[in-house]
Amino acid sequence: MIDSEYLPYAAAIIIALPFLVFAKQFVHGFLKLKNQEIQLLSIKSNNEIKLQALERMTLFLERLKPSNLVMRFDKKLQPHEFVFLTEKNINEEFEYNSSQQLYISKSSWQDILTSKNNILQLLRKTYEEMGENSGLEDFKTVFLMSYVNSEDYISDTIENLRKELNKII
Repeated sequence: MIDSEYLPYAAAIIIALPFLVFAKQFVHGFLKLKNQEIQLLSIKSNNEIKLQALERMTLFLERLKPSNLVMRFDKKLQPHEFVFLTEKNINEEFEYNSSQQLYISKSSWQDILTSKNNILQLLRKTYEEMGENSGLEDFKTVFLMSYVNSEDYISDTIENLRKELNKII
């Protein structure tokens, strides 16, 4: 039989044991819920970063459209100056946004790169065909018409980014 001097301790343990088990289960459940909350916040944060990357690259592509490019810069420029400044502007903006490739799909990034390179190539080709003797307004018109008469790869790329966005949402 248990000594009477240990009886209060035994009673205290018997009474405290259910509370300790309850406290352990409560703490374990609480920690489990907090871990789930952290994971959800992490996923939400990651999706927000992807959304921002898609938004920034869509903006880059919109600025890349010839209809927007011809609106930039002074009308008094020579065609070679326009080509130089436009190429410089496109490359600087692309470099500024190049870190976004970490957050979008590889195929979307490749489409963006192809669109940028196609516009630069069209710009140079138009200049080579027109020569230095043409005026800036004529150059811009031919540049725009060359793009309009070709495949609209920028709009296709934006549509692919939209599809990627729909996968995230």
